[in-house]
Amino acid sequence: MNGKPEVYPFAAIVGQEVMKKGLLLNLVERRLGGMLIRGEKGTAKSTAVRALADLMPGLRVVNLPVSATEDRVVGTLDIEHAIREGEKRFEPGLLAAADGHILYVDEINLLDDAIVDALLDAAAMGVNTVEREGVSYSHSARFILIGTMNPEEGELRPQLLDRFALSVEVAGEREIADRMEVVKRRLAFEADPAAFRREYEQEQQQLNERIESARERLAIIEPTDQLLEWTAKVGIRLGVDGHRADITLMKTAMALAAWEGRTRVQPEDIVEAAMLVMPHRMRKRPFEDGEIHAEKMVQLLDELMAEVANAV
Repeated sequence: MNGKPEVYPFAAIVGQEVMKKGLLLNLVERRLGGMLIRGEKGTAKSTAVRALADLMPGLRVVNLPVSATEDRVVGTLDIEHAIREGEKRFEPGLLAAADGHILYVDEINLLDDAIVDALLDAAAMGVNTVEREGVSYSHSARFILIGTMNPEEGELRPQLLDRFALSVEVAGEREIADRMEVVKRRLAFEADPAAFRREYEQEQQQLNERIESARERLAIIEPTDQLLEWTAKVGIRLGVDGHRADITLMKTAMALAAWEGRTRVQPEDIVEAAMLVMPHRMRKRPFEDGEIHAEKMVQLLDELMAEVANAV
């Protein structure tokens, strides 16, 4: 691999299987729409994002700091030059730098709303447009948007949550052996990063090859009428607004099937995809916490998939 020695290997991350799979699916299907990772500090969120880029040669992480100004993010137009010379002069921002790469926003819930709107619009359209005093400039901005946040420090607006394809909740490991392994591997990495990375070279290469193979399979998976019907039923049963969730659910299920080595989507792919796509889009009742909501969602999906199984 061509990653820098100081990058912690993705294959060495202990646990957090749902988060890791969600990140990998965004490499299998680059147009999926990114992921929001919610959870307490110290749960490998930032480590996993940087390690993800290390899996693919040429892919890098562009960091968008919470303190960034709107001009720093979207770029600036030199209006005086345009008036004086009759031509546009554009100073690219972080969205331009992230084109073709990963745009990572830690503590995205603390970003200014105007900046969040700009980057999510660019992520959805694949284009960033800057307009100043009647002059406009557009450039490609196709990136994988990954945001991390600690819910205790504030939430994102529902309409912004909907722009993230996937959302996962992470927490510290609860098994003694797993927590011991987290510490053991981190100390080994800090003691000798190069040697530690060599231990995981084969697993890293296997992940890279699996991603490439999954991309090839994804290209031949057809969105059949049956798959469309399944996704529509899930959206209706779970009571989500709009159709972005249905489209994302279908893409995610197809990517999951490809990741698992198949060219046909199965009902279990729909269920697994729904657990990544739907929770942050479902309307919650007052005083209903996330755990109760998740249990209700699992129950509804189980009932729906039982109906599907009986109909097939």
